[in-house]
Amino acid sequence: MMLRPRQKLFVERSLSALNKHGNTLGIAPTGAGKTIMLSATVGEHLSGNGAKAAILAHRDELTAQNHAKFRRVNPGITTSVLDASQKSWAGQVTFAMVPTLTRAANLDAMPRLDLLVIDEAHHAIAQSYRRIIDRARDHNPECRIYGVTATPNRGDRIGLREVFSNVADQIRLGELIASGHLVPPRSFIIDVGVQDELRNVRRSGDDFDMNEVARVMNTIPVTDAVVRHWQEKAGDRQTVVFCSTIAHAENVAAAFNAAGVPTVMVTGDMPEAERRAVLAAYAAGEARVIVNVAVLTEGWDHPPTSCVVLLRPSSYKATMIQMVGRGLRTVDPVEHPGIIKRDCIVLDFGTSSQIHGCLEQDVDLDSRPGTGEAPSKTCPSCEAEIPIAAMECPICGHAFEAGGHAAAPLSDFIMTEVDLLSRSSFKWCDLFGDDASLLANGFHGWAGIFFLNGAWHAVGGARGEQTRLLSIGERMVALAAADDWLNEHETDESAHKTRRWLREPATDRQLAHLQPERRHDYSLTRYHASALLTFKFNRRNIRHLIQSAQGATLARAA
Repeated sequence: MMLRPRQKLFVERSLSALNKHGNTLGIAPTGAGKTIMLSATVGEHLSGNGAKAAILAHRDELTAQNHAKFRRVNPGITTSVLDASQKSWAGQVTFAMVPTLTRAANLDAMPRLDLLVIDEAHHAIAQSYRRIIDRARDHNPECRIYGVTATPNRGDRIGLREVFSNVADQIRLGELIASGHLVPPRSFIIDVGVQDELRNVRRSGDDFDMNEVARVMNTIPVTDAVVRHWQEKAGDRQTVVFCSTIAHAENVAAAFNAAGVPTVMVTGDMPEAERRAVLAAYAAGEARVIVNVAVLTEGWDHPPTSCVVLLRPSSYKATMIQMVGRGLRTVDPVEHPGIIKRDCIVLDFGTSSQIHGCLEQDVDLDSRPGTGEAPSKTCPSCEAEIPIAAMECPICGHAFEAGGHAAAPLSDFIMTEVDLLSRSSFKWCDLFGDDASLLANGFHGWAGIFFLNGAWHAVGGARGEQTRLLSIGERMVALAAADDWLNEHETDESAHKTRRWLREPATDRQLAHLQPERRHDYSLTRYHASALLTFKFNRRNIRHLIQSAQGATLARAA
């Protein structure tokens, strides 16, 4: 498989920083392919030597996911696993569960490591991780430490400087939205008459006192207003709601159900089996809304979720990013037939958007409180930059609507399709000159995007595999899915965007299989001809997949 060009740059910068500093931190949000980049960095670092590495994770599912993806990226590197069921250091790379490894006997058995990798590296300063890091450095003072995380700024404001002295690279959410690997958020700040009270809620520890938040938010008038606004703006969308307390969540879920909206709830106090059953019901579409209290903030994804409702403020931008991120995943049409996801609506009834502004996060390894610029907005009358919470412009006196909704700067991203097309490793052909059908060929597979009835459809095929539908929706999302399909099935040797033969004239054998009018097109290249032939030979499958998808979408709408 191949990495996207941006992923390759991330790996290159990580390796350079590791060599220079002996440690480094890489930051990559949901949708960036964090595990793929981590795996490629480790593979490159170990290439051609007998060095030994361990990759840490704190949950079983993360260990399993990391192991599976690593083997796809690095099939020639031996691996082993250390968890509750098996304890082996036999591989060149060992995937270790932190709770298991920190036990004294297991830590004593840890061999000399040349590279220690920490997934979800914002946990690296916890005592359990520090014991592992210290033991690795005791065995080998030259052991390099590499961390990857989506949220480097911890909620408790403790910095990561004591483990990581530098940041190798940061992929921002805006990049992934612009390239079609995440959908854009459309956010609304909605004041239901409690904004002033929420601003005065005291803090308990480092975050807002959620019992105080519930006192403000957990009332019948507020909850009824929440349901009404949701019905107006996102009533047809699967939605995740974040509440302050269990009692608050119970009342919100009851209000949605009373309004005829199938709603379920998960809390941290639920037995594991019950929680899984609730999540499965939501994933199966049996519920339109899922309400939770600090359970679904991280480590959970259901891509068809296209609305996030914030009924609690957050002291930390990282928490807000995690909550909103639950709705930014793109949708695989094979896994979720009939669903077209173009964006994610964020309904903020709290004050998180006013406190934090945008979703982009600047890294502070020292996590000094109070640093960074306060979020602002532009006055529509005089275009002055003013505090985002201001209800009246101090320059011209423009009054902002208090009870309505205003687009928050969460969606302030620049969409640049030409960027993805230019950065792709493959040459994309406009098949018929109408900009409605683009296709790229590899040595082992092909992919194309096709516009029909208001939506773009990405379709891919590969040697030994059935042609499959990859994406439906916006052009950028479809193009990203098609490009990723080629990256998955091709290698650097077959990525031939710059190969000279692409510009050579079509061959007589190619022309013989094309339509007569194409045989007199003397500007037709070998590559464009091969793209046309790929389309010709796969046209029936492409048409069937797109028509079936259109039918599934219509059936779902009905």
